[in-house]
Amino acid sequence: MAASEPRRAPRGEVPADEPPVDPHAVQRRIRRERAKRRARSEHRREQRLAGLRFLVLISVLVFVTLFLSLSIWEKIGSLFGL
Repeated sequence: MAASEPRRAPRGEVPADEPPVDPHAVQRRIRRERAKRRARSEHRREQRLAGLRFLVLISVLVFVTLFLSLSIWEKIGSLFGL
């Protein structure tokens, strides 16, 4: 016996063993892809904002550290006459 060829249904007929196509599947797929794209862009935006917040926080901490260091140094200098 030769290799069996796949059976094909005549045009316009759906084979009984194949499930019918969901008419709303395309719209759901489009909505899902748009939601994924929107989530990726929001994630990138949140990452940029997090980086900016980090730099602002580090800058404030460096400024406070310098201010306190210079203030303490001035008090020590006036106390000991340096």
